[in-house]
Amino acid sequence: MTENFIKRPKRQKANRWMIYFPLGVAVALILGMFVGYELYEALVLERSSFAGGSTNFRNVEEVFHYIDNRYVDDVDRSELSEEIIESTLSSLDPHSTYINKREIAKVSESLSGEFEGIGVEFRIIKDTVRVINPLPGGPSEALGILSGDMLINIEDTLVAGIGLTNNDVMSKLKGEKGTKVRIDIKRRGVKDLIPFTIKRAKIPIYSLEAGYMIDDKVGFIKLNRFSATTYEEFGEKLVELKDAGMQQLIIDVRQNGGGYLDAATNIIDELVGGRELMVYTQGRSSKRKNHIAKRDGFFEEGDLAILIDQGSASASEILAGAIQDLDRGLIFGRRSFGKGLVQEQHMLSDGSALRLTIARYYTPSGRSIQKEYEKGAEDYGDELSERYENGELFYADSIPHIDSLKFQTKSGKIVYGGGGITPDVFVPLDTVVGSDFFYIARSFIPAFAHTHYTDNKAKYSKETPVSQWIRDFKVSDKMLEDFKLYLQGEGEEEIRPSDMSANKSDLKREIKAFLAQQIYKNEGFYRANEGKDEVLQKALEYLESGFNSQASVR
Repeated sequence: MTENFIKRPKRQKANRWMIYFPLGVAVALILGMFVGYELYEALVLERSSFAGGSTNFRNVEEVFHYIDNRYVDDVDRSELSEEIIESTLSSLDPHSTYINKREIAKVSESLSGEFEGIGVEFRIIKDTVRVINPLPGGPSEALGILSGDMLINIEDTLVAGIGLTNNDVMSKLKGEKGTKVRIDIKRRGVKDLIPFTIKRAKIPIYSLEAGYMIDDKVGFIKLNRFSATTYEEFGEKLVELKDAGMQQLIIDVRQNGGGYLDAATNIIDELVGGRELMVYTQGRSSKRKNHIAKRDGFFEEGDLAILIDQGSASASEILAGAIQDLDRGLIFGRRSFGKGLVQEQHMLSDGSALRLTIARYYTPSGRSIQKEYEKGAEDYGDELSERYENGELFYADSIPHIDSLKFQTKSGKIVYGGGGITPDVFVPLDTVVGSDFFYIARSFIPAFAHTHYTDNKAKYSKETPVSQWIRDFKVSDKMLEDFKLYLQGEGEEEIRPSDMSANKSDLKREIKAFLAQQIYKNEGFYRANEGKDEVLQKALEYLESGFNSQASVR
């Protein structure tokens, strides 16, 4: 009895377990499915919704599914995806971009400070690839390829007279370091094609185009981008100029589209004293980040001038804005571009990349550098043309100023936000427009200058200082006549005497500048153009007459 009494409850408990166990499992599965679905919904919503909205993008996947399975014709899904991504980003702002994997290396190399190729600067003139300059230290220079050489074949493929673009030629010449490419060159005065086999190498891309002493006090540095190597290049040149006696410095960032923020802030840090705020960034999901000067700079004292124009953007504007807001120097030229959006690059799974705007740049006074873009990409792209049409490039009083965007520099000088950096000293765009003949003829001048230099090396072999050569050398009428014959030899047969006489001074100036480049590299080119550079001349005038960086001088 006792045994039965003891065993019976156990059998009842087991029976109940057998009854409720499947029910419990079913409930658990249902709850798990419900919770899992809710978590999935939350995850999808979080990943695919705009901030503050409830709309998600699941319908995009559904549309793709129907197109893939039901559309009447075959569709390139990759191409369609890229078009949708690009269209979406274009509706956000002008600088959020998608870079497909075919373009990612090319887009990145200009900021990396090097590329892999044969090392030539070329230009397509009349459907023929012409070498403008072999890059110093590159494999083409080492093999004896010369400015003026014409590329006829690349790897037994004809590249002359078939309508190739710059990108087509670059894709054939660039390649992995150590690989070889065969080319055939046509050289003036040589009957047969000259074959070359060139081993590709890493070619440095210099962001510092020129740096030299204009006179015994004033140094000049020209930067064309802010790349991974810019600060190092700038620092080395700054030390060199200081050792040469530099007391005043001009930094030229005209037509400099920007680049890395760190390159700009490191340069600013060499120019300003103390722990000054140089720039800060801030966005909806990016907390404010201050960039503070940290080190003892190499040129914290001494007059400083920054040259800008409508092509100066991003990092160039950070440099100009900091120098202006901290009253460290004066800004000369025309209002800068107005690109003050910060992009963060994300590599995607297929090797492409997304550059997404995450914040804005602000100068030390709090000015936003970014110009308006709410009217859309087309209006944004046309804005520089509008500056020309409304007179802003010619008259300082045509520059738009908004009273609600008024700020003060460290000393109390009034500056304005609303897009770009307005210079302290406005210098109008040169209104002298060359003739159509001049613009056609000038494209042949680099190659002519090389040909003339090569044919007359003995004449230019003297160790003449560049400043003396610039001062004393004159392009003769005989050289101008040689240029006319060169043009005729290149197919420009119908040249009227009036074309040459009307453009005589401009042609001589250009020939002298490119000849100076052959002899003295970029320093020669920039020195030869100093006299006609009105922005540079205005900066030199202020430096000479007494410089006051706190003055409001517009």
